[in-house]
Amino acid sequence: MGFQPPAALLLGLLFLQGFLRPLWGDLAFIPPFIRMSSPAVRASLVGDTEGVTVSLAVLQDEAGILPVPTCGVLSNETEDWSVTVTPGGKVLEVTVRWKRGLDWCFSNETDSFSEAPCILQTLLVSASRHSSCLAHVLIQVEIYANSSLTHNASENMTVIPNQAYQPLGPCPCNLTAGACDVCCCCDQECSSNLTELFRWSCFTGVFGGDINPPFDQLCSAETTQAVPDWFPFLCVQSPLANTPFLGYFYHGAVSPKQDSSFEVYVHADPKDFADFGYKQGDPIMTVKKAYFTIPQVSLAGQCMQDAPVAFLHNFDVKCVINLEAYQERDGIINAKIKNVALGGIVTPKVIYEEATDLDKFITRTEAPLNNGSSLRIVNVEEHYIFKWNNNTISEINVKIIRAEINTHQKGILTQRFVVKFLSYNSGNEEELSGNPGYQLGKPVRALNTNRTNNVTTLHLWQSAGRGLCTSANFKPILFGENALSGCLLEVGINENCTQLRVSAVERLDSLIQATHVAMRGNSDYTDLSDGWLEIIRVDAPDSGADPPAGSVNGICLDIPAQLSIRILISDAGAVEGITQQEILGVETRFSSVNWQYQCGLTCEHKADLLPIRASVQFIKIPAQLPRPLTRFQINYTEYDCNRNEVCWPQLLYPWTQYYQGEPYSQCVAKGLLLLSFSYN
Repeated sequence: MGFQPPAALLLGLLFLQGFLRPLWGDLAFIPPFIRMSSPAVRASLVGDTEGVTVSLAVLQDEAGILPVPTCGVLSNETEDWSVTVTPGGKVLEVTVRWKRGLDWCFSNETDSFSEAPCILQTLLVSASRHSSCLAHVLIQVEIYANSSLTHNASENMTVIPNQAYQPLGPCPCNLTAGACDVCCCCDQECSSNLTELFRWSCFTGVFGGDINPPFDQLCSAETTQAVPDWFPFLCVQSPLANTPFLGYFYHGAVSPKQDSSFEVYVHADPKDFADFGYKQGDPIMTVKKAYFTIPQVSLAGQCMQDAPVAFLHNFDVKCVINLEAYQERDGIINAKIKNVALGGIVTPKVIYEEATDLDKFITRTEAPLNNGSSLRIVNVEEHYIFKWNNNTISEINVKIIRAEINTHQKGILTQRFVVKFLSYNSGNEEELSGNPGYQLGKPVRALNTNRTNNVTTLHLWQSAGRGLCTSANFKPILFGENALSGCLLEVGINENCTQLRVSAVERLDSLIQATHVAMRGNSDYTDLSDGWLEIIRVDAPDSGADPPAGSVNGICLDIPAQLSIRILISDAGAVEGITQQEILGVETRFSSVNWQYQCGLTCEHKADLLPIRASVQFIKIPAQLPRPLTRFQINYTEYDCNRNEVCWPQLLYPWTQYYQGEPYSQCVAKGLLLLSFSYN
């Protein structure tokens, strides 16, 4: 059933074409190879699909030799196979379907559990224009008879166990439906003969089907480790049904459900915090005793349209919505925020701006028709500035960026929502990164003394689409977070090496448009002596002389392709017990690579891609040395928790923080009671 070497070579070429051609904008199938185990499969044809014809051929490879792909005979249907094409913008969805269906397997198989495949063939789907082959997708068909399809669905219904008392997956290593997984001895689809081949190499533990193993501190658990008979001194007595692998589903004991005599109302009235002053995290209330909501992103990545705004919680999120489902949100202008300390009501001050580049916010699926239809306004960005004073809100400023589009415009809208809380006496909207030391995750503050608007920060790339540097956005470098980013430069085979070096350096320098960085998170932008450090820049190395023009094409030496940003930090004391960190120095350094044009299958006059990277590393000084070992740890290594199953901190396991089966006070009381019995 495997490919012979010529087939493997063809498969490799198809993979290479499938991954390189979309970057060049050519026609290509994604994926370029499909292993088919069901009656129908789909692939996407991307690129310039205008005037393209899709054909299907069954390859004969009994001798291990696949023919050269050709588009001479165009056919989208054979005796057993059919191919259909569904247009979708610039992408064609190609569906290959087996016309006979799985019932044909059952009519030709006396044993429905046969281990031999029902059908084993190799298909080649080709895309051509004017009889010229442009792209191929290779399909290896290997379909088995599935006995479950011969029965009525009601007779073979899957029974979902109660997860409170039994794990949902009794055999986690059973990964393939309808086939035997090697080394998975709990797989019911493995025959006894197959299991005998690997029964000495079965997967162990929970993955291998032991879904209810006794945990280490159970009194009835037997250990294979060489431990003293008195270890552990205290253990946990619990039934095997109470397993930690069931997690939060376990309720303790099986008992019938008892109907309560009262009803629990899920939709309770919002709790009003404004009358007593807000605390951090409290939802902001309106005068109508409702939450003030702004769209936010949940932990699952979904956009929640009516998410309450929490006091002193900043966020910057993006929500994606279909233009056909877009609805204008109510209450931004007329919202009245409840605030007892300042007279009871705070009304937001709203200003509007017009969006300049709609392509940043709207991805069009269809071009609008200029038939005189009406226009509508959509909000693409909303920025909220909350001024707070102690536990009250004193002012709300809102900036809404909106765009005017066709009423019947179709596409995907990307909206941005920003919320910032600033102190009432802050003169501007510049956010501190700490007070006085830096906070983890806050932007590194920077200055550029060579321009008038000197407030800036250090950046990394945030690539999108094809990952080209021309379309990459910037994201700030956050304090204490090491990061790596990059983008792609388009380079031709006849590229001038000197110009390529200049272009690469300019791209990398665009990330560090600053001359100084702030030592502290609250350094004053207007006072250069208030803890501002000059950035140490190490220039790119000299490349020397380039090869003579016309001698060698597609090769450039010593191209600055990586920028390393190293930031030295240290602890600078503590404020109210909280450690304060500051920056001691910043250095930027270039690294060079030798670039060579990659031809791929054929050398064509197309742009190659040169990756350039930028990395940031935070180095804490002085180095934090490991704690020295005690004399006991040196002499009695057999009780080291990091290297052995037995360790002294677990000698009295129920008294440690790791045991949470009972309240700590009860554990101490029971342990002391046992100790008193042992001394009597």
